[in-house]
Amino acid sequence: MTTTAVANHPSIFTHRSPLPSPSSSSSSPSFLFLNRTNFIPYFSTSKRNSVNCNGWRTRCSVAKDYTVPPSEVDGNQFPELDCVVVGAGISGLCIAKVISANYPNLMVTEARDRAGGNITTVERDGYLWEEGPNSFQPSDPMLTMAVDCGLKDDLVLGDPDAPRFVLWKDKLRPVPGKLTDLPFFDLMSIPGKLRAGFGAIGLRPSPPGYEESVEQFVRRNLGAEVFERLIEPFCSGVYAGDPSKLIMKAAFGKVWKLEQTGGSIIGGTFKAIKERSSNPKPPRDPRLPTPKGQTVGSFRKGLRMLPDAICERLGSKVKLSWKLSSITKSEKGGYLLTYETPEGVVSLRSRSIVMTVPSYVASNILRPLSVAAADALSSFYYPPVAAVTISYPQEAIRDERLVDGELKGFGQLHPRSQGVETLGTIYSSSLFPNRAPNGRVLLLNYIGGATNTEIVSKTESQLVEAVDRDLRKMLIKPKAQDPFVTGVRVWPQAIPQFLVGHLDTLGTAKTALSDNGLDGLFLGGNYVSGVALGRCVEGAYEIASEVTGFLSQYAYK
Repeated sequence: MTTTAVANHPSIFTHRSPLPSPSSSSSSPSFLFLNRTNFIPYFSTSKRNSVNCNGWRTRCSVAKDYTVPPSEVDGNQFPELDCVVVGAGISGLCIAKVISANYPNLMVTEARDRAGGNITTVERDGYLWEEGPNSFQPSDPMLTMAVDCGLKDDLVLGDPDAPRFVLWKDKLRPVPGKLTDLPFFDLMSIPGKLRAGFGAIGLRPSPPGYEESVEQFVRRNLGAEVFERLIEPFCSGVYAGDPSKLIMKAAFGKVWKLEQTGGSIIGGTFKAIKERSSNPKPPRDPRLPTPKGQTVGSFRKGLRMLPDAICERLGSKVKLSWKLSSITKSEKGGYLLTYETPEGVVSLRSRSIVMTVPSYVASNILRPLSVAAADALSSFYYPPVAAVTISYPQEAIRDERLVDGELKGFGQLHPRSQGVETLGTIYSSSLFPNRAPNGRVLLLNYIGGATNTEIVSKTESQLVEAVDRDLRKMLIKPKAQDPFVTGVRVWPQAIPQFLVGHLDTLGTAKTALSDNGLDGLFLGGNYVSGVALGRCVEGAYEIASEVTGFLSQYAYK
C-alpha cells in the first residue's frame, strides 16, 4: 500500500492496462487500473511491547539494523567533500550510490542510529514482514540499483496474474487485469464502463482553465464509477490521501500528460506509442532480469536487503547518529555543515548538499539560509498511517476466497464509502515466498490517512480490533479465532500529500534557494520525486545527475 512516504506507501494494486505507458520503463500505464506499492513513512512511533491487550496476543520484534561504525575524526574536521547527502533513507542512499561512481569523496549523514529510512523489515517466529514500504514496481532503474548492489539473485517477484480486489457492496470484486477482462468484471456497471470508454477517447467535457484535483480529472474524463470504485480506493492505497485535494498533475503526472499531449487519454497514449517507435530507446542493460507482466518485487529477506547492500558498498561514508545542527554558506564557496555526533561536534565542508530528509525537517534546517524556502517546505502535509500485520490459520479464510485451498492474490482495497476503516490489505504470505509458517496466512493492513487522522490517539489493541473487525466482513470467517499479531507500527507523519499547488510550492522552495545564492544545494526525497519506493529510486538517478552536472562545472567557477 505503495510505491513510496507511508513514503516510500501504500498501494496494494499493480497498475495494469492493455495500453502501453509513454514514459515508464514498465509496459503499461492506463489510469484505469490500480498500481504499485508505495509506503515510505519517515518518522515513526513504534508500539512494540509483548502484551495482552483485551485478549489480543501481541508479539513484536525489533528489526536487525545495519550500522556503519564512524571513522576516526581528526580534530573534528574532515577534508572538503564533493557532496554531503543529508538523510540515509532509500532516496539518500541511492543518490549517494550513484554520485559515488564519479565523485567518491562524499558522505551520507543520518540523525538516527540506522540507515534505510522507513524500510523496516522484521523477522521472527517464522514470519517475515514489512512495517514500512511493502514492495516496489520493478522498473529498470529499480532493477539496475538492485543488480549494481549485488542483489540480482535475491530478487523475488510476485505472480503477475495474482488478482487484485476492491470491496464494493459487501463483496470483494476482482479488478480487470487485461483487455479481455473488461466486458466481464462486475466492479462496474455497463453504463459505467461505456462512460469510461467514451471519456477515454475524448467524448467528455474539455479541461478547465485551472489545476484539477484527482477527483475532478477522473470524474470529467472517466465518470463517477471509475472514480468511486477504482481511483478513490487507489488514492487511499498509494497516498493514504483525499483525492478531492490531491493534484492530478503531481500525483498522476503521466496520465495527466496524456490528455495534455493527445487531447484525450487514448489519444495521448497512441501519440506516445508513435513517438516511442520513432525514437527507440537504447538497448536495455542485458544484466537486468525481465519481469513477466505487471508485478511487484521485493528481496529474499525483505526490502531491508537493499539499504544494507548500499551501506556495505558505501562503507564508512555513511555516518549514523549524526544530527545536523546548521548549514552556512562558506566564503570560499560551498557549504559548512555542523553536526552533533557521538564523537562530539563535527564540521564538514562540502561543495554540494542534497537534502533528502522530510520537507518539515529540511524546513527547520534551511530557515537561516532562506525563510521563503523554509516556509514553502513547511507547508507540505504528512498524515498518519498505521501498518498492522496479523496472521490467521489457513482455515480462518472464508471458503469463497480460497482457490485450490489457498488464499491467492495480491490484496484488496476498501473505498471510504463502504463502511470499513481499514484502507486496504496485502496478502503478504501469498505475494512472496517464505513470509509465514506453513498453514498460516500473513496479512499487512493499512489504516489511517488523510481522512482518518484519529488513529494516532488509538491504542495498539484498538487498531488491531478495527482491522480484525473489517476483515471479518469480507475475508475472514466471522467466528474464526483471534489473529496472532506480529507487529503494529504507527507513522505519525507518513506520506507527503501532493495537494493542489504542490508543484508550485516545490518550485517556490527551489527558486528561493537559487535566489539566495545557494547553488549546489539540492532537494530530494519522496515529496520531490514521488511517494512510491520505485519512484524514489528513479528520482535518485535524476537528482544524482543534477548533482554530478553541478560538480562537473565547479572547477570552472
